Amino acid sequence: MLELRHIYKTFNPGTINEKKALVDVNLTLEDGDFCTVIGGNGAGKSTIMNAIAGVWPLDSGMILVDGVDISGLSEYQRAPFFGRVFQDPMTGTAADMQIDENMALAARRGQKRGFRWGCTARERQTYRAMLSRLDLGLEDRLTAKVGLLSGGQRQALTLIMATMKKPKVLLLDEHTAALDPKTASKVLQATDQIVTENNLTTLMVTHNMRDAIAHGNRLIMLDSGHIIYDVRGEEKKKLTVEDLLKKFEEVSGGAFANDRMILSK
Repeated sequence: MLELRHIYKTFNPGTINEKKALVDVNLTLEDGDFCTVIGGNGAGKSTIMNAIAGVWPLDSGMILVDGVDISGLSEYQRAPFFGRVFQDPMTGTAADMQIDENMALAARRGQKRGFRWGCTARERQTYRAMLSRLDLGLEDRLTAKVGLLSGGQRQALTLIMATMKKPKVLLLDEHTAALDPKTASKVLQATDQIVTENNLTTLMVTHNMRDAIAHGNRLIMLDSGHIIYDVRGEEKKKLTVEDLLKKFEEVSGGAFANDRMILSK
C-alpha cells in the first residue's frame, strides 16, 4: 500500500548546517500494516512523515501509494491518499466551527461544495454514533465549538475526521505526545479500534517505547536518517523496552539520545 524507494533528503546542503535527514530509506507497508516508528533526537521520524505527505520535495527517490507514484505531486495533490493527525491538538480542526460542522467538512473532503445547508439531520445521527464510541461525551456536544474542547477530545475528533473517508494511508505524527497519560491511552485505544475496523494501513511516529511495542503489527527504528531495525509479528510482541535500547546500541554503536523516550519507558 505504501512504498518508499531509495529516499534521500538533505537540509541546507553545502553549508555548515548541512543535515542528512534521510539516507537511502527503503520501506514497504502492506495493505493493513500498522507500523510504529521510533528513534532518537534527529533520527528522521518527522522527516519521513513529511516526505510521505509532500511537505517538501525529495532530493531523490520514489514514493508509491497503492502502486501509484506520487513523488512529483504537491502536498495538496497527495491529500486524497492520506489522513493525518499531528502532534498539536490545535491542528486539523477549525476552532471556531462546531463539532458537527468540522465533521461535515471532513465527510465532504474532495467533493464539490455549494451553498446548501451544511449538515443534515441524518448526518448528525451518523456523527453522534461515531463520537459515542470514543466515550468522551462528544456525542452530546455536536453544536459545541471545537475550540472549547480539551486537547484529548480535540485529538480524538481529529482522528475520526482523518479516517472518515478511509484514506489509503493514515499518518499519525506523535498524535498523543501533548496529552496526559490517561487521555493518551483513550486516544490510542480509539486509534486501535478505528485502524482495525477499517483495515487502515498506518504509520505512527511515537516517543513512547511502550506504545510503540503495544500498538501495531510492526516496528521500525530510525537513526541518523537510516532504518536500523525492522521487526514485526510475534517477534515484535515479545519485545521489551530494554530489548529496544539494547538493539539500538548494538546497531548504532551509541546510547539512545532521546530523553522523552527514555523517561517514558
